[in-house]
Amino acid sequence: MKQKKVTFADIAAYTGFSKTTISRYFNNPDSLTLENQEKITHALDVLGYQENKLAKVLANGKSEFVGIIIPNLYLHYYSEMLNQLLSTYEKYNYKFLVFIGNNKKEIEEKYIHELMAYKIEGLIVLSNTISSEELASYKLPVVTIERECDHVCSVSTDNYLGGVQATSLLIRNNCDVILHINSIFSDTLPTYGRIQGFEDICNEHHITHELIQRNMGNTYQETLAQLKNIFNEIEEKYPAQKKGVFLANDTYASMFLNLIFQKYGKLPKNYQIVGFDDSPIASEAILPITTIGQQIEKIAQTAMELLVLQMNEMKKRKPTPLKEPVHKQITPVLIRRDTTE
Repeated sequence: MKQKKVTFADIAAYTGFSKTTISRYFNNPDSLTLENQEKITHALDVLGYQENKLAKVLANGKSEFVGIIIPNLYLHYYSEMLNQLLSTYEKYNYKFLVFIGNNKKEIEEKYIHELMAYKIEGLIVLSNTISSEELASYKLPVVTIERECDHVCSVSTDNYLGGVQATSLLIRNNCDVILHINSIFSDTLPTYGRIQGFEDICNEHHITHELIQRNMGNTYQETLAQLKNIFNEIEEKYPAQKKGVFLANDTYASMFLNLIFQKYGKLPKNYQIVGFDDSPIASEAILPITTIGQQIEKIAQTAMELLVLQMNEMKKRKPTPLKEPVHKQITPVLIRRDTTE
């Protein structure tokens, strides 16, 4: 037999409250005492009430959706960050609408307008194509991760410290030359700190070093082609030296390690490899890769905390937006594995 749909009138009759009070429970629970909230919650359990989410969105304009714009999923950092963001549903009960930007500003702007049409309550952005000033103009709670953030709240890693940690390890391991491989990007981005940390420590210790920056492309195939060229150049330029190679992320590090194995069948003693992120690929590589752990789970949790703080404020009758954006920085952790001594 089909179960009877429980209505606000049924809940009101069971609790003795008015239908207006029941409506307030769903749309503005803070306006009720905790005792009355508990009475209504108990009634919902007894009556077997199933909430009509669509009706709730139409009634109060709150969708319980958060938008995410992410550059790509071929870099393992982004896929793991997305995994950790999605897992916050268990704590906050927000659902997610995810778009992949592929570094195309006009496409990402289209995505944002699409998300706004779905009445998202907040937005998390990992892509760099849209300025924080433009993001702030949407009058929507926004948190960015690891990107320019002058006008919106943000979470990032202490990239400078991470660069110092990676480079210092390679120096302690008596490398003759230290190389840092990275893509080409603006020095205004937080990730530029990895380059600064690398160069400052190398200069401080007067060690031979080289910064190798290339357009690494937006696909696995494009990145692999560039890394092959870089590997061949390093082999030719530094054949006898003990080489410490610090790569911008674990995806690059894994690909570079594979190139070494393809040539030598092992990791020779004259190579030391350090990645960045501690995404799953680092521990799952042909040799577990030493890396600078970004504490991705902590970054995701902190980003959601910042976003929920803003979204909860917007639900108040008289919201008070933040006077200044809040910026959180997470300390990286050196994780030593098999690609360093």
